Amino acid sequence: MILLPAVDILGGRAVRLAQGSFDEATVYDADPLEAARRWVAAGARGLHVVDLDGARAGTPANFDHVARIAAEVEVPVQVGGGLRTLDAVEDAVRAGASKVVLGTAAYRDLDLLDEAIARLGERLVVAVDARDGRIADAGWTEEHDVPLDEVFTRLGNRGVRRFLYSSIERDGMLSGPDLDAVKAVARAVRGSFTYSGGVSSAEDLRRLGAVRQVNLTGVIVGKALYEKRFTVEEGQRALEEGLCTTSG
Repeated sequence: MILLPAVDILGGRAVRLAQGSFDEATVYDADPLEAARRWVAAGARGLHVVDLDGARAGTPANFDHVARIAAEVEVPVQVGGGLRTLDAVEDAVRAGASKVVLGTAAYRDLDLLDEAIARLGERLVVAVDARDGRIADAGWTEEHDVPLDEVFTRLGNRGVRRFLYSSIERDGMLSGPDLDAVKAVARAVRGSFTYSGGVSSAEDLRRLGAVRQVNLTGVIVGKALYEKRFTVEEGQRALEEGLCTTSG
């Protein structure tokens, strides 16, 4: 299980949102490349890069920043945000994405999803974002009442094997991870998944590691790292310590 620092790009800057609200953006770096360099220099084994402008508009807006980051760092770069056509998916790969994250398009365009699976295989990640137990898409602005386990089943039946699960109400709030949701997602997913939302401390990461779900392969952290609650090295160590914890 690895720690993935988040580099969220909005208006050309590295920011973090609170609960997915574009009106609640905090700027941490004027240049997203600086954030990426800092996390990799601190020991990050991968990066999670999100084009927030693209997520909101429905079309990518920051491939230039993605390309700069991918060219400068020597770790895998996972990229999402506004990827709703096959051309956009392929452009993300050309920009240097090691994995491509589909959100809205995975639910609205099954032909695109099938083609992306055929072309990318396990390099494709589907984001399942939830607020209060309901799935949200369209850049976190729309919600639906489809049960989450049904979403994972449908996507798994189409061949998706990698997922990103986000607890939106916890995102950017430093309120702690949703451990119950992690366990529920682990039961529902056929394949592997990454968790995002609410991590505020190294202890939170120990708790996530201690859940000991073999298909939970990574945890995305943003605000807690930017606000220096712990270092990348400390966070990675906490995940590993949690995995070694004997459950009682």
